[in-house]
Amino acid sequence: MNSEKTPGLYIHIPFCLSKCPYCDFYSSTSVSFISRFLDALFKEMEMYCNRFDPFDTVYIGGGTPSLLNLQQLERILKRIRENFSLISNPEITIETNPADLNRSFLESMREIGINRINIGIQSFNQKMLDFLGRRHSVKHAISAIEDTRKTGFHNIGLDLIYGVPAQDIDLWLDTLKQAVAFSPEHISCYQLTLEAKTPLGRRFQAGDFLFPGEELQYEFFMKTSEFLEEAGYIHYEVSNFARGEEYASRHNQKYWDHSPFLGFGPSAHSFQGNQRWWNHRSVNQYVAVLNTGNFPVQETETLTMEQLRLEALYLGLRTRKGICIQDFKNRYHYDLFSEKKKILAKLEEEGFISFQDGHLYPTQTGLAVADSLSLI
Repeated sequence: MNSEKTPGLYIHIPFCLSKCPYCDFYSSTSVSFISRFLDALFKEMEMYCNRFDPFDTVYIGGGTPSLLNLQQLERILKRIRENFSLISNPEITIETNPADLNRSFLESMREIGINRINIGIQSFNQKMLDFLGRRHSVKHAISAIEDTRKTGFHNIGLDLIYGVPAQDIDLWLDTLKQAVAFSPEHISCYQLTLEAKTPLGRRFQAGDFLFPGEELQYEFFMKTSEFLEEAGYIHYEVSNFARGEEYASRHNQKYWDHSPFLGFGPSAHSFQGNQRWWNHRSVNQYVAVLNTGNFPVQETETLTMEQLRLEALYLGLRTRKGICIQDFKNRYHYDLFSEKKKILAKLEEEGFISFQDGHLYPTQTGLAVADSLSLI
């Protein structure tokens, strides 16, 4: 089913010096395990050797990948090239914390082949950074962006968070203005979500602070989209903006169009055809299983055509690219236009979607409620 789509490769680095109180991604602060983790990671790579077509993206995420030293990062990229084929000019991305970046480290990362860098800025306001439990300062954030540009990176992404308690629209727009002043090629704007089991989630449940209501959340979203589009950015996915189509994340788009991807490391997910599988969410268990010569897979699921169709609808309506009605019909054996004609007409009338050249697109208003749109 996905033979025509080029796969992407993801490496999950499951370590952080400290855990942000809002984060629900898997990571450990036991950085002494890094060496054992890398040995296990390389074993996992060998087990998947030649099982996928050549990759055109590599994404090193986490956790905090910038905790690794240059030699460790170089070993990872070397092992990737030894075990897998990469298409020429691959997009190789690394996620970083501003506190870890300096001119020398950045220059070295570029020299070993990393050509896209995501910097976890989150805010240019120190009170917001403190509330979010970030270990970097505003000064770190600014110097990290400046140094990244000076060392020759031409594809820089900034991650920002809005909807933080005590953050009003003006404060958020100030952060956007400061971000745009650096002319990054990519900006991701994530609405703060509180998972119940995180420290911040527990504080909210205990009544320590109030969270923005639905109307204010909607205003944050719309103001963000309007401001960044006026600044020349394309709002190509609910949370993502690019300064031109060529700067849209090639890797992340694979998750949104059912392209195959292979994930390594604890908690990493993979997808191919109608199969999805994911690894154990524990460094210790991940290492232990690989040391027995077995795949570190916690669970596998086989998706039905209906499940694939519903996912494609949900994901497609989160992107400006939308859904090609004919391609959807060919791939998922379902004619959206005829099966959902009445509700689609109503959504178009209400300004949530539009039709053009055989495509179904979410409008800006539609992107704001994309999760609800997929329920059609």
